[in-house]
Amino acid sequence: MQIIFFFFVVIPSAIIHEYAHAWAADQLGDPTAKRAGRLTLNPLAHIDLWGTILMPILFIALGGRFIFAYAKPVPFNPYNLRNQKHGAGLVALAGPLANLLIAVVLGLIIRFYPSNDFTYFLSIIIYINILLAIFNLLPVPPLDGSKILFAFLPSRFYHYQIMMRKYSLFFLFLFIFFGFRLIIPLILAIYKLIVGQPFFF
Repeated sequence: MQIIFFFFVVIPSAIIHEYAHAWAADQLGDPTAKRAGRLTLNPLAHIDLWGTILMPILFIALGGRFIFAYAKPVPFNPYNLRNQKHGAGLVALAGPLANLLIAVVLGLIIRFYPSNDFTYFLSIIIYINILLAIFNLLPVPPLDGSKILFAFLPSRFYHYQIMMRKYSLFFLFLFIFFGFRLIIPLILAIYKLIVGQPFFF
């Protein structure tokens, strides 16, 4: 059941997230993702064999308390963007915003329809998309939040960017294993704001 849930909820949400990056980059003047065949919702264009398939199954098989996965990052050339100063940050922001948009649309459905098994399934999708949005907004490379932060930081902080990129995997896994619980209250609060009721799983 965990594998079924993962493939029908988490992966589609991650694919829409990556598609949004490709769409934003194309709209802002960079056709790199489009030329690479990533401006599509076809899962085959975004699935990474290790990050999207094998690693999550390994987490499930080992009885992990959470599932960590990722789709192939969308390629883009920041020098093609019309907005050289903030363009990369806007491309990065598009992914989390797409997940939040999914959450808002499905949340409106739950608000206007009686509670049943279908709306319960929708509530899970909403929760997952809020989680993806908030997690990706963390200012830790290679997450989207770091790209947004770097796009708006003054140049005098460039050495901090170098340091964070150098130890990015260390910071990322440190947060996943020891700090993830810190964002759960925020995720639940946003869920309640969107849906109008607490999340029960």
